[in-house]
Amino acid sequence: MPAGPQLSRPPLERMLRIHDELARGALVNCSHLVRALEVSRKTIVRDIAFMRDRLDLPIEFDAQIQAYRYTHPVGAFPTVKVTEGELLALLVARRALEQYRGTPFHRQLEIAFEKLAGGLRDRISFSPADEVRAVSFKNIGLGKTDLASFNALSGAVLKQREVTFAYRKAGAPRAVARRVRPYHLANRENLFYLVGHDLERAALRTFAVPRISDVTVTATTFERPADFSPEKFFADALGVVGGRGDYRVVIRFTATVADRIREREWHESQELRELPGGALELRLRLGALSEIEQWVLGWGAAAEVLGPKELRENIRLTAQSLHRLYHG
Repeated sequence: MPAGPQLSRPPLERMLRIHDELARGALVNCSHLVRALEVSRKTIVRDIAFMRDRLDLPIEFDAQIQAYRYTHPVGAFPTVKVTEGELLALLVARRALEQYRGTPFHRQLEIAFEKLAGGLRDRISFSPADEVRAVSFKNIGLGKTDLASFNALSGAVLKQREVTFAYRKAGAPRAVARRVRPYHLANRENLFYLVGHDLERAALRTFAVPRISDVTVTATTFERPADFSPEKFFADALGVVGGRGDYRVVIRFTATVADRIREREWHESQELRELPGGALELRLRLGALSEIEQWVLGWGAAAEVLGPKELRENIRLTAQSLHRLYHG
């Protein structure tokens, strides 16, 4: 049985190999390169023409030795011109990959990074021990993701196939069977969520992927609504939980934490107002109050809710409960 067709090396990889051979003065002709790169003579001729005509490399064919050569020394292959700032950005991106560890995206992103960095390999070392030590990432509370479930769900999202799974709501003692049309996978606050149409409840629902188990991808396909978008779906949520309300949230922060509020984008709707003495007022427009309540409590006495009334009352009742807990 004849061997199947071999996969060709990427054009950039072939040209880098040709450049290396020419730069060290090796005998470079089509026959040699066809054997070394396992491609056709036509491909070699096309690569060399591209290097000469488009990359302005000084290649000529020497009829006396029946080989290609550089007419004068060439230092670096002109594949990628990288500034110091771009190099730093590339290294920062490499560090940022760690937040995707434990998901199929991690390996895919690593491969993409290696392709980007491939042209610099001879001039820059990307050894993990020697990467930019002044840059690091620390994400608190990284979500735990079961890879088998994640793979099944991501495949169902891409192929638009209905799924069944067991899902345990937060605080519930046991999981319940669900049948869902999966629309989107989102990473919000270091945790993956599935957004989909729950067929039994006839409504869009958000499911925390770590609480999904026993995933089965069915043969039933569906069409995702044309008007669905993750940006629209999460527009009225501080993090994940949205709602049908229209709450105008106003929070006053003391000067001691105001800089930390100014330094980040908390929500698309946010508006900041400077107050006397370095204090700050944050205004948000949200569809639900549960997440903002927990967020405000995390700032302790440095944050005061001015509105709406129901949020201020919820905070007051929680404060009373905390007082009883610690002074009971």
